[in-house]
Amino acid sequence: MIKLLLGLAIIWLVWRYWPRPRVRVVSDAAEARAILGVEPGADADAIRAAHRRLVVGVHPDRGGSAELARRVNAARDLLLRSHP
Repeated sequence: MIKLLLGLAIIWLVWRYWPRPRVRVVSDAAEARAILGVEPGADADAIRAAHRRLVVGVHPDRGGSAELARRVNAARDLLLRSHP
């Protein structure tokens, strides 16, 4: 019984702390604009409106995927960070 518990603990620790590959979400502003569908000169309000419109359809609670929601959120964050 002790061996089983020890084995399960080791398996859990390896699974928990094994490094996972990082997934590239959004690489540059051009890709972020393409994801959100905004023009290069779009203001912060247009970026937020495009994000709101897209996230409704891709949110996991609405039947979308977590990866798509992550990409849309990352695109919004990148564009708002680089916005003057």
